[in-house]
Amino acid sequence: MLDGFCRTIDYIRISVTDRCNLRCRYCMPPEGITCLPMHEILSYEETIHLCRIFAELGVRKVKITGGEPFVRRNVCHLIRAIKDIPGIDSVTITTNGILALQHLKELKAIGIDGINFSLDTLDPEIFRQITGTDALSDVLKATDAAAAIGIPNIKINCVPVQGSNTEDIPGIAAFAKNYPFHVRFIELMPIGYGKLGKGIAGDEILKKLTQDFGPLKEDVEIHGNGPARYVRIPGYKGSVGFIS
Repeated sequence: MLDGFCRTIDYIRISVTDRCNLRCRYCMPPEGITCLPMHEILSYEETIHLCRIFAELGVRKVKITGGEPFVRRNVCHLIRAIKDIPGIDSVTITTNGILALQHLKELKAIGIDGINFSLDTLDPEIFRQITGTDALSDVLKATDAAAAIGIPNIKINCVPVQGSNTEDIPGIAAFAKNYPFHVRFIELMPIGYGKLGKGIAGDEILKKLTQDFGPLKEDVEIHGNGPARYVRIPGYKGSVGFIS
């Protein structure tokens, strides 16, 4: 398939639920949202059927998202089924990490092609302020365990917000030091509750990292399907990316 600009369409994102176990203040009101009833959400059977059609049309890569995909039961069953579809080369998942630990061994056995962890801070109190929970330790255990068992293509997604987590930028970037993680700083989108905060542009983050770590080298390798541009910090195993 080609779009109107003659770009190949071979990647699709599938939201398996609109439910989430966090209340990140740039995303959702503290009281939550009115979620769709289950009968209005695609069943796994319907999703698998659609993925077979997508594969016939040339889609090769699938990202499972939410909400938080792990709040939906048996999401690993869906991932396994999509992985088995002829023509599908890659299935990855984006998660906030809180429930991920209990699924990592199964994901490894299935052959998951990558996991994106959303992580905006390393400070437990700031984590609570941003997300409404005290679950930072669960996320960190999951990222460590994913690396330890050899999950490939691990990414850390951070949304810097002025006056909230800007001091954590160097610490988040340091995830790329000892592990081949791809750390991405994503500029806050001024939509919905994101209008209440002030994001930080990628160039500003790059300037801060250069001040902290010295000259950075452009990384021209392809690390996924998104629009991130990457750099390397000398001596680090992973890379640091920016999505503006």
